[in-house]
Amino acid sequence: MATLHTVNKSPFETGALLSCLNHCKPGDAVVLIEDGVYGALDASTVAEPVRVAATDAAIFALDGDVKARGIAGRMMGEVEIVDYEGFVDLVVNYDRTQAWL
Repeated sequence: MATLHTVNKSPFETGALLSCLNHCKPGDAVVLIEDGVYGALDASTVAEPVRVAATDAAIFALDGDVKARGIAGRMMGEVEIVDYEGFVDLVVNYDRTQAWL
């Protein structure tokens, strides 16, 4: 059963993103929301773990949160930007959702 993981905390303030990535299984997906979208920055200290995780799990960032933080255009290519409708589709299409707080 595939899991949709959500991370809403900045990876520069908590270890939630790295913990999430360490628990992801092939076929899972991660959606970065709120301050979690900072985890998708291309030239950050967490970029390499995100790239490695993206080989087995789909990584998404919520478009509205990316734009609200002024970081559009600085996102790594392995991360797909998704709008609210796409986020709802992800929730519907995965067996369960795990929030990383």
